[in-house]
Amino acid sequence: MLRLPQLMDTILADLDAVVQRDPAANSRLEAAILYPGVHAVWTHRVSHALWQRGVRLPARALSQASRMVTNIEIHPGATLGPRLFIDHGAGVVVGETAVVGCDVTLYHGVTLGGTNLDPVKRHPTLGDRVMVGAGAKLLGPIEIGDDSKIGANAVLVRSVEPGSVVVGVPGQVISGSPSDGASRDADDPVAFAVRSLLKRVARLEELGDEGDQPAPISHDADGVWQLDDYAI
Repeated sequence: MLRLPQLMDTILADLDAVVQRDPAANSRLEAAILYPGVHAVWTHRVSHALWQRGVRLPARALSQASRMVTNIEIHPGATLGPRLFIDHGAGVVVGETAVVGCDVTLYHGVTLGGTNLDPVKRHPTLGDRVMVGAGAKLLGPIEIGDDSKIGANAVLVRSVEPGSVVVGVPGQVISGSPSDGASRDADDPVAFAVRSLLKRVARLEELGDEGDQPAPISHDADGVWQLDDYAI
């Protein structure tokens, strides 16, 4: 359990995070009284301490009470770093094994969810200074590198390197790279099709007025379209 000086430092740091990252917040007092994200985080710090000490039922009861008041659901088993800012907060869900780093910002409608029912690590891990836009869904035991930004309404199911910018459904890295080093299009037929179209357009522009005809659209025996074709 935090000692009183540590507790006060944590409280003030949480309030400062709101004032620094929300231009609508005018003071620590306003943030402390009127921001449901602050109330949810503070309640979670208590319920998490109970959870760690094996007092599971009261911990869950406290988290559910907070959910009814703030419309933010944070499982008491989740680990939240200092200075987490949940802006607006409506509809935010954080799963049991989620880990959130320092100075993270979550907007309304964000889900840090799981993809299986096994009692293992099944929720995302967010690094420091990560920003997750409104409505984004991060699913499974993936890792989001420090300083990454996840766009509004993105659905991300794979890990990304620090400094990545992710948009779309499924989430595509438009700056940075997937942490496994695989091609960004490996499991995404939509992105594959778009990139193939762009390559074909570039080829047509190169032909210009030469009168040459581009290769016919074709695919191999397995039904896989060639990289220089439309892929749709």
